[in-house]
Amino acid sequence: MIPRVLCFLFHGDAVLLMRRSPTKRIWPGRYNGLGGHVEPGEDLRTAARREIAEEAGLEGVDLRLAGTVLIDPGEAPGVMLAVFVGRAPGRAVREGPEGALEWVPLHRVPELPTVADFPVLWPRVLRFLETGEPFFLSYRYDEEDRWEVREG
Repeated sequence: MIPRVLCFLFHGDAVLLMRRSPTKRIWPGRYNGLGGHVEPGEDLRTAARREIAEEAGLEGVDLRLAGTVLIDPGEAPGVMLAVFVGRAPGRAVREGPEGALEWVPLHRVPELPTVADFPVLWPRVLRFLETGEPFFLSYRYDEEDRWEVREG
């Protein structure tokens, strides 16, 4: 398994999303949270904080683990995605090379062009904010190459 982190930062009635660079090979121009790979020697929360600092210039954000996703691409290795949520101390951010950052009002999020699994994750992230109950998902492709989502 390749460990990865995905972070959704909130401030007031908005969430910080990244619109991926149009030159990206995967999901160009699509919105997602911030995140990336876990580096050797890092734990998941440390990796999430590093990614937030690298991609947005934000330090010391209090993060909570909202859920996990196990992704089976049908061939090794799979991906283990840890999804974090946090409250940003303000809306000032510094953009990095990965894409453009945007504070999006929560009511506008469903209208955005997002990465493929965002519509599956987003309602669960919002539910976590309300209830504190983490989610546990797995993704895989079936024999007919259809995407399956399972919740544990």
